[in-house]
Amino acid sequence: MVLRSCCKFGPVLVWFRLGYVVLLWLCVTHLRCARAETKTVVQKDAEFDVTYNDTVTSDNQIIYAFNHTVSRNKTEGVRVTVDVLSEGAESSPILFVVRQKQAVLSFQVPLILRGLYQRKYPYAHVGRTLCQPPTRSLTETQYFFVDVSTLSSLGTHYQLRISRVDSFTLHTDKKFSFTASPSQPQYFKYVFPDGVDTVIVKVNSEMTFPCSVMSIQDIQCPVYDLDNNVAFIGMYQTMTKTAAITVQRKDFPSNSFYVVVVVKTEDEACGGPLRFYPLRPDELIDAGNRSKTLDVVVSPAISSDVYVMGMLFCLGIFLSFYLLTFLVACVENKRMHRRREGLLNPADMSPAETASLLGKPGVTPVSPYEYGSFVDNASTLSSEAITDSIASDANYGYMERSLESVAGRSRQESLSSIEEDDYDTLADIDSDKNIVRTKKYLCVSDLARKDKRVLSKKYQIYFWNIATIGVFYALPVIQLVITYQTVVNVTGNQDICYYNFLCAHPLGNLSAFNNILSNLGYVMLGLLFLLIVLQRDVIHSRALDRNDLNALECGIPKHFGLFYAMGTALMMEGLLSACYHVCPNYTNFQFDTSFMYMIAGLCVLKLYQKRHPDINASAYTAYACLAAVIFFSVLGVVFGKGNMVFWIVFSVLHILATMLLSTQLYYMGRWRLDSGILRRIVYVIYTDCIRQCSGPMYIDRMVLLVMGNIVNWSLAAYGLLKTPNDFASYLLAIAICNLLLYFAFYIIMKLRSGERIQCMAMVCILFTAVVWGFALFFFFQGLSTWQKTPAESREHNRDCIVLSFFDDHDIWHFLSSIAMFGSFLVLLTMDDDLDNVQRDKIFVF
Repeated sequence: MVLRSCCKFGPVLVWFRLGYVVLLWLCVTHLRCARAETKTVVQKDAEFDVTYNDTVTSDNQIIYAFNHTVSRNKTEGVRVTVDVLSEGAESSPILFVVRQKQAVLSFQVPLILRGLYQRKYPYAHVGRTLCQPPTRSLTETQYFFVDVSTLSSLGTHYQLRISRVDSFTLHTDKKFSFTASPSQPQYFKYVFPDGVDTVIVKVNSEMTFPCSVMSIQDIQCPVYDLDNNVAFIGMYQTMTKTAAITVQRKDFPSNSFYVVVVVKTEDEACGGPLRFYPLRPDELIDAGNRSKTLDVVVSPAISSDVYVMGMLFCLGIFLSFYLLTFLVACVENKRMHRRREGLLNPADMSPAETASLLGKPGVTPVSPYEYGSFVDNASTLSSEAITDSIASDANYGYMERSLESVAGRSRQESLSSIEEDDYDTLADIDSDKNIVRTKKYLCVSDLARKDKRVLSKKYQIYFWNIATIGVFYALPVIQLVITYQTVVNVTGNQDICYYNFLCAHPLGNLSAFNNILSNLGYVMLGLLFLLIVLQRDVIHSRALDRNDLNALECGIPKHFGLFYAMGTALMMEGLLSACYHVCPNYTNFQFDTSFMYMIAGLCVLKLYQKRHPDINASAYTAYACLAAVIFFSVLGVVFGKGNMVFWIVFSVLHILATMLLSTQLYYMGRWRLDSGILRRIVYVIYTDCIRQCSGPMYIDRMVLLVMGNIVNWSLAAYGLLKTPNDFASYLLAIAICNLLLYFAFYIIMKLRSGERIQCMAMVCILFTAVVWGFALFFFFQGLSTWQKTPAESREHNRDCIVLSFFDDHDIWHFLSSIAMFGSFLVLLTMDDDLDNVQRDKIFVF
């Protein structure tokens, strides 16, 4: 019975419990609504330039209502300034919401801004400028409301002030000063005047720190003016003392833009020190006083006429060298024509003129290693000019061998194999090498025994290899720098590229067209040098076809392959330097230096080849060594900064390479690097230093190599002790120092041997030295440096100095291309005085 009663009343109990739950829910809801109704909302009609002192709690909300008249022809800024006067407000900050017609701005006070490693900096004083919605009517009254609320039950006291910014619009060429801080950013409006399509915005400060950011943003709401969001849109730069951004009208459809200046919470981005780590993750750090006074000025950039003048100026400079070369060629051709007529009619010439053409008789050459030695200077006339202008039957009196014997020998050579290996692998020839190349006094004839056609093919490989290298190197470089420029244009981050922003003139998508244009000289002068070499090559080939005695038996053996490679390298240097200046920075600096290593190496090889044609390095060996240099350059850029292990390894390899190269040069390649090398070194030391004290057999060679070792060991020690950040430039300095040392040795030994430098070569030397001096002056001006942060680099920026278009670095491009061209001409013409001297009377050094 009891069980049945329970089953009977079971459903009633369930419904009773359900009703109880619903009733309880209704009661709780009613209590919540009653509590919500107790929170009061106070709305006040407020006025501009009045300070409101109020207290807000979790039980009340205050709304300030403002209205102001806006005009389509005049823009006034509105600024909100808030101070929290209560202590301990960080736990329950006040929320301010500014509601406008087309925008909403909200922020909390104290404002918490984050730095690196989640550092938190509170700011109790906050100032923000309201974004101004556009108006289509001539005048319009706009309303906006400031809502103030908090979750603090104790109440927080604050001050609120709304004021007008009278200098909100910037004017052209008028400087405006203002103060900003991390919690009080500033921004101003600029409208393009009629007839101005490009302007440059400059922001300057006397204070290096605190670090700040200058941004250019379109006229739209919201404006990103805090440290944590200023990089969201537009173009921006970090700055210490100066920043400059070139702005084009085409990028802003409204023909106006905002200039936003934000002070960062930390200085690490500008190269400043980092603050200490907080002891607790959520600990707030007092940022101290980070206010900064700045000046802003907007100036018109250059017009299209200046672009045209700059391009014409650049073309005019380098086309003048083509004109000058043409005039010199015409004068030389006329002079050769007169001399040819004089040779055909010697009776019409004076004895002095005849002597100048046929050489100076009676001078007997002796060893260059004795003081007062002289070489028979046969003529000042180059072999190319003589072979092109004199009939093939004109013979010189001091030559003993007849044309028939030389022609017969040439015909025999044409029947033999012209492969270099066939000549070198013969046992008797190899034995002859050891005898000839180890003589105490060598002549060029001793090192010019190989078939000239073999060597010509050997040295032509230099040209074809560097042309191939250039194509495969340049194509990915061009692709990469285009990507760099695209990233800069899309992200607006102008800290990626290290321009001289005070003289960076954009053209299309290129940010610094002037720095690219100024590299045109390398390309044009490299092409001109190739044309000059081609002319000499053609004249020399014609002389060989005629079996001319001068071309076959006299002067420095002429192989033009290295000259072609040098001209090509100069053109590639211009192309890759232009690619580097599309977006110059730390990671792509090797684009600007790779072919500088090539040029330095090729110049050294050409100097050595002049008097060592048979034993000069092959193209494959030379380019393999240069590839190793570039490989170490990349390693140095990536791993060398502050890495002592890398510098130790590099210095050891540098010294070992110097010693091996010194041995190769001293013994003319007649030594072997094998397991018995140590035994032979000990034997030489014992016989030459211990058993009997004897001096070196090749004194001049030893002097050069000792000086070279001193220079290279010193450079290695400098790198090991100083560990310079710019490893690529350090490596380039090593190459240039060795080139200059060898060139100076060559000139000194040439003069010491009684040879002389002709007028044209002397003019080239003096002209090149002067131009190099001016070029280095402009190079060391240092308009930017990627060894520092982008903000610190901009401290070195300077205005344009030529035509308001080119800066100091552009002048360096102009002068260095001319100086390199002059240096190549020196190498091409410095031994023209030997063109009529027999090779067995030209000494090797």
